[in-house]
Amino acid sequence: MSTFLTVIIAVQVLSALTIIGLVLLQHGKGADMGAAFGSGASGSLFGATGSSNFLSKSTGVAAAIFFSATLALAFLGNRPASVSGGVMENLPAAPAAAGTAPAGVPATAVAPPAASAPATPASQANQIPK
Repeated sequence: MSTFLTVIIAVQVLSALTIIGLVLLQHGKGADMGAAFGSGASGSLFGATGSSNFLSKSTGVAAAIFFSATLALAFLGNRPASVSGGVMENLPAAPAAAGTAPAGVPATAVAPPAASAPATPASQANQIPK
């Protein structure tokens, strides 16, 4: 499934780059007036009129591929994940008591339970430590 997702993403990126290139190759509607006065558009790769049909159809095909890849990614991303168990199932068992050591750890490595903090005089209770 991961390979299929990677292929779809690659197809989508390539089709997006193709659309960008094809749109940049086309001349806009404002260039038609310049072509009438001989600004060099008649010497283009496909001639004065042939580029619009070929490039427009190619852009349409690339757009259709892009949209179908986007729909496939949306469909695959919307599917619920398979439930194989929770994250907590892979954790080791917790120790039984707070002062006991887990298996394989010496008892001296376990810190004793924390004692309550010593009482401070009332004059020092509101002071900020330095």
